[in-house]
Amino acid sequence: MNTFERIYEVVKLIPKGKVASYGTVAALAGNPRWSRVVGYALHVNPDPDTIPCYRVVTKQGELSQAFAFGGINRQRELLEADGVEFDDEGRVVMKKYAWWGE
Repeated sequence: MNTFERIYEVVKLIPKGKVASYGTVAALAGNPRWSRVVGYALHVNPDPDTIPCYRVVTKQGELSQAFAFGGINRQRELLEADGVEFDDEGRVVMKKYAWWGE
């Protein structure tokens, strides 16, 4: 299994109503230093219907400015449809919605 495939397998595990940071995905995929690689992999996501890349955010809960499938507003719409809430600054409430791979 190559690096991107390992990343995609982790992203598929993020449950509806939760988000994971790029760093969390990287660590669970095998290398905590792969945060940027996670971003690259998600940008070329071959199957967004199966690999919910919109559930990956920064460790501060910020959305991707370059969300590959419709922009930042679409990412927020998808997360809100999952039941994820945002603070007054437009960030995911990480204390409530962060997934750590449990």
